[in-house]
Amino acid sequence: MPIRARAHVYQMQPYCPGKTPEQLMQELGLSELVKLSANENPLGASPRAQEAILQNLHKIHLYPDGNCTVLRDALSQFYNLPPDHFAFGNGSDELIHLFGIAYLEPGDELIMAHPSFVRYEASARLNRAVLKRIPLTPDFRHDLSAMAGAITERTKLLYIANPNNPTGTIVYRDELEQFLERVPEHGLVILDEAYFEYVDHPDYPNGLDYVRAGWNVVVFRTFSKAYGLAGLRIGYAMGRPELLDPIERVREPFNVNTLAQVAAAAAIWDRAHIERTRAFNRTGLAVLQSACERMGLRYVPSQANFLLIEVGSECARIQQRLLQQGILVRTGEAFDMPTFLRVNTGTPEQNERFIEALQHALYE
Repeated sequence: MPIRARAHVYQMQPYCPGKTPEQLMQELGLSELVKLSANENPLGASPRAQEAILQNLHKIHLYPDGNCTVLRDALSQFYNLPPDHFAFGNGSDELIHLFGIAYLEPGDELIMAHPSFVRYEASARLNRAVLKRIPLTPDFRHDLSAMAGAITERTKLLYIANPNNPTGTIVYRDELEQFLERVPEHGLVILDEAYFEYVDHPDYPNGLDYVRAGWNVVVFRTFSKAYGLAGLRIGYAMGRPELLDPIERVREPFNVNTLAQVAAAAAIWDRAHIERTRAFNRTGLAVLQSACERMGLRYVPSQANFLLIEVGSECARIQQRLLQQGILVRTGEAFDMPTFLRVNTGTPEQNERFIEALQHALYE
């Protein structure tokens, strides 16, 4: 009999990153490709982060600091939170993976919205947990009442992406607090705030308020989005030490590389870069939304750095037409939203190129 992995592993789908921009440019004969498919910061990384990388290149022959001391201390000072309230991962993806390994036993339940970030689902399936996917409301927001109603004595992890990916919608403060009141002591709520820095809505809740208040809440944030360090893979969790201790027990000893640590520790203090990023994003969203209204296209108002646009049943064909014009966007098929495109905001020039290309793709 041939060797096989655990049976439930074959129920999972490998992540499909797609072709690189270089491969696509070569195949399509393009001299340039505007990549608006991955929710990246078009302004790049903080200058402070880049300088920190250059100053530490001579250390890459050494193993990284397994405790992330410099970054831990920087975040502790930045958030005024004790150093033992942080855990670090090779991107937030690894933290999702680690929380599943540490907390889920076969038969436990993981509750998430649908559609939402696909790695939550992978965490449940890998650990043979029962996955409960609760549909979004008609306005594409988390249905927290339905999520609370799905809780049982076996519920262990509850994920809320705020803002949500792929919709860009948020959970409001009052409804989140009502939801937390309904979560029993055996349930751990994870607020995934990967797009935290982009939000400007007055009713958006800061997850750290609930960490400080002693709730069974862990907050995820990342340096991949607004801070522009996606290529270094660095995310972090904030919560009470007893909630993070299991993560320290199951993670790899050197899971965050040296350059990621020093770059993130520098980037967190570069407020000018973050404010410039926020301003670019606000302008970009307004331009994209205005263009959708002119073209009669439905879109989901977003608090993140992307916009979900409904283009109809020929979504994949429209994506290909855009690609032929040198614009790469994401279709909603991976999120069970096959009539939508998800478009990252870019620079003003990139946004205008996308709008022009979309008009050609739709009407010519």
